[in-house]
Amino acid sequence: MPSLRLGGEIAALSSGAIAAYLRYCYIPGPHSIYCDIYKLEPGTIATFRDASGAFRVTRYWSASEAALAGARQPFNGSTAEAIEQLDALLTEAVGLQMVSDVPLGAFLSGGIDSSLVVSLMQAQSTRPVRSFSIGFTEPRYNEAPYAAEVARHLGTDHTELYVTEEHALEYVPTIASLYDEPFADSSQLPTFLVSQLAREHVTVSLSGDGGDELFAGYTRYPWLDRTWRWMRPLGSPLRHILGTSISRISPATIDALLRPIEGVLPAGTKQSTFGNKLHRLCLLMDSADLSNFYRNGISYIQDPEKLLMSGSEVETSFHSNRNWRDLPDYISQMQCLDSLTYLPDDILVKVDRASMAVGLEARVPLLDHRVFEFAWRLPLSLKMHEGEGKWVLRRVLDRYVPPALVNRPKMGFGVPVGQWLRGPLRDWTESLIDPARLRSSGLLRTEEVRRMWSQHCSGTHDLSQQLWSILMLESWLDSSPEVPHSTPVHSNAYLVSAPPFPA
Repeated sequence: MPSLRLGGEIAALSSGAIAAYLRYCYIPGPHSIYCDIYKLEPGTIATFRDASGAFRVTRYWSASEAALAGARQPFNGSTAEAIEQLDALLTEAVGLQMVSDVPLGAFLSGGIDSSLVVSLMQAQSTRPVRSFSIGFTEPRYNEAPYAAEVARHLGTDHTELYVTEEHALEYVPTIASLYDEPFADSSQLPTFLVSQLAREHVTVSLSGDGGDELFAGYTRYPWLDRTWRWMRPLGSPLRHILGTSISRISPATIDALLRPIEGVLPAGTKQSTFGNKLHRLCLLMDSADLSNFYRNGISYIQDPEKLLMSGSEVETSFHSNRNWRDLPDYISQMQCLDSLTYLPDDILVKVDRASMAVGLEARVPLLDHRVFEFAWRLPLSLKMHEGEGKWVLRRVLDRYVPPALVNRPKMGFGVPVGQWLRGPLRDWTESLIDPARLRSSGLLRTEEVRRMWSQHCSGTHDLSQQLWSILMLESWLDSSPEVPHSTPVHSNAYLVSAPPFPA
């Protein structure tokens, strides 16, 4: 197992943390990539008692407790009052985040969250707000035209950059070096590129992160809710048999079998991806309970320990008995779990490292604690309405931007990783997962990695995200020198030998 030096001490990499990383594409807190070194969790303070390094950890704010407090004291006003109060809270939060003695701007994708942040900025500014977006020539990943329409309506000073494939790929081999530990959210690349663009003009940029977790914006929430309600009555044994049987047929074969009846498939279903979706459903069928079901639903590699030479996956909030389980409905439980895991350990890490790599400060006004606490007081019906997430947030945005400019299917902020791996990144991929190299590092099972690569290259499976996590791990190992004792602390502080879940 490789190790890194921290001052005069040798810190070994944690195989259990690597297993969790392969599952989620990030290392969930409080764990870190190193054995016996833990992250200081959100809402906590470490107090060092003396020069010996002894310390204690105390908590001053808790996302799960805020969620439960909101559920216990729900908002009792009308829908109109909820919209009015949310607008006022968001306006104040954005106004506070706009206080700056250096040039200020905002990321603008043209989606609900960033459009609302920029709208509230422009409403409080006496001059055009600086807004920034990047575009791609691949239509499936290009949100730039939508951002430009919102910018024109609001009258911002908008800057956009269309990134060529060659320009984007230039940064792929070095993107892992921006992170303190392995990180594989593929939107890390466009996040870095838009940060780089913004830094050419401003020093501080506001971001719309947090809206999906607070206002039930992820499309997986209603889909997983419906799926669990449908699957649960079947019973665990029958679900296991069905899932195992269907998963033996490759996604490509399923797509080929369904091609003649493509016209009668449900609206919005792409025949070319139906096999992959069905395989994902098979993985969910083997879930014992709701917590396990959601964990399976967001896992990129279902059994990461199969890929590791040794070690068992560390426990996370999904395994604990934290009070998120006491929330009244399953969608709220998913929101809370994401607020405890995905939001601080993926979304905020991604924007923090990408922005600070170019000297840009990113701020997230939607995560103002007062907005967070008020959002959890709102009933689910104001967040999820007829299958549409962020309903109340959309109604606030309607006051500033015509709905036609932002009402469209959620795109995300991604890049065509699968296509790149089979094409222009193929040689880079082969160099990182060369059998001799994998055997030398001693982390992953060579035959399993090569099997996944072969399946992806053949087109029978789309394993782009799973392979990306492996590539970012190997690339990070290549880019990480010995860590000096004076390593700067980022927004996730690290503590040596802290208890895994501080009280």
